[in-house]
Amino acid sequence: MAVPKRKVSPSRRGNRRAHDALKVEAFGECPNCGELKRPHHMCQACGHYNGREILPVDA
Repeated sequence: MAVPKRKVSPSRRGNRRAHDALKVEAFGECPNCGELKRPHHMCQACGHYNGREILPVDA
């Protein structure tokens, strides 16, 4: 049975977990209204995507 011979130090454990942190979501500015929006997603504020109005948003 595979059992560690020595205790893993906090430094070595931290090095292993260095890539486990959550990434910050990328946001860009909507060219139509200026609100922040996710890349490749329709703008929730104005309903535009790729320069066209996809959904009319009631104000």
